[in-house]
Amino acid sequence: MSKSSQFHLVIPVGTKVLTRSGGRVGIVVHAPASSEQACQVRFADGQEDYYRRNELAIFKHTDVEVPDAAEEADLERFVIFRCVAGSTAYGLDHPGSDVDRRGFYLPPAELHWGLAGVPEQLENRDEECYWEIEKFIRLGLKANPNILECLYTPLVETCTPLAAELIEMRQIFLSRHVHRTYNSCVLSQFRKLEQDMRNQHAVRWKHVMHLIRLLLSGITVLRDGFVPLRVDDNRAKLLAIRRGELPWDEVEEWRLRLHRELDQMLGKTRLPELPDYARANEFLLRARRHAAAAEYFT
Repeated sequence: MSKSSQFHLVIPVGTKVLTRSGGRVGIVVHAPASSEQACQVRFADGQEDYYRRNELAIFKHTDVEVPDAAEEADLERFVIFRCVAGSTAYGLDHPGSDVDRRGFYLPPAELHWGLAGVPEQLENRDEECYWEIEKFIRLGLKANPNILECLYTPLVETCTPLAAELIEMRQIFLSRHVHRTYNSCVLSQFRKLEQDMRNQHAVRWKHVMHLIRLLLSGITVLRDGFVPLRVDDNRAKLLAIRRGELPWDEVEEWRLRLHRELDQMLGKTRLPELPDYARANEFLLRARRHAAAAEYFT
């Protein structure tokens, strides 16, 4: 996590902190409701004062703090693949929907090898997320749905020649891991939704819709060997779920039926047991050599 993102966190009461100006050590005795407000700090001599979040460092983190050169380098300019994902790519968007952008970035070796290192992902408030290339590849090999959808979406906005090489070999990420990952994700999330229903008597219907969509997608991946984005055949029913028009029992029955179908596809799929780790590693090494070229940073 970068320093700028840490400044948006409220420091809990009882945390030992260090003032960035003066280097005084104290304990947080009152935490505000928002990180934009000052928190109250008590020092060893009994004195107390108020500080904003960016004026304090969490003490246990200070022994590893180094200048954040990566942050200063504007890492988003090293995004080599950017695509539109989410509801827009699925055909489930509506007027006012956010446009989700995903992709990966390749940091220059000078930053990647430095003490500050680079973050595993870049995020901003405009619904954008870009994974560092190694993290992107590792998640893809585990059949992470967000990564696989990036590799297969037709809505591509940025794609350098190097990134295009990875897209061309995207089949290396598809394996029977899809069954395990998709199944597990939906099961765990549905348990949380059911808990919300019991405790809060409320259902996050948009979330339910996307979990059903994920099962539909997993079935297609195992059956046909590609990751679908558009949900045209099921669009009307999925949108009805988002609007809360389908009874929970009906949604649950559909979910269980899709789980059974996903299990059946595992026995029929032609996908390999494991993704192609060797080709993925070969590409990553090639990308690292590219990032080590002197002209890449300029």
